[in-house]
Amino acid sequence: MQKQFTLSVKCPHCGQSFMDEDHYLNGFPAVKVTVETEQEKGILYLCPIYGCFKHVCTIKLKDHEIVTLYCPHCQTSLMREVLCKSCTAPMVGFNINVGGKVNICSRKGCQNHNLVFEDSNDLINLFYDKFDARY
Repeated sequence: MQKQFTLSVKCPHCGQSFMDEDHYLNGFPAVKVTVETEQEKGILYLCPIYGCFKHVCTIKLKDHEIVTLYCPHCQTSLMREVLCKSCTAPMVGFNINVGGKVNICSRKGCQNHNLVFEDSNDLINLFYDKFDARY
């Protein structure tokens, strides 16, 4: 059985949490962000389980559409200058509460995502936090 872990994420600009205690996906608080297409703006709730692509959106998202995500608190764009290695769409970035970053593709349906840790202690903190590991 594969171990799954959840990520608690926050805005890389204002530091506010994206975790929404009022909306749950797969039994965990969803990641709440503002989403914008060429036609409209809405709210996107993402599953916080790393590797799960379940989501709920208040607007219709077309398959393969590239969307722009914003912080629901400070309204700053979460788009990164890094392009997806699978489909070349812009990546979207969140900071992980215990350190490090998670990047997801902005194209609906693309499942490319990755974790980035500049400090190995952040990775160790995530491991201990999620798997209740002991020394």
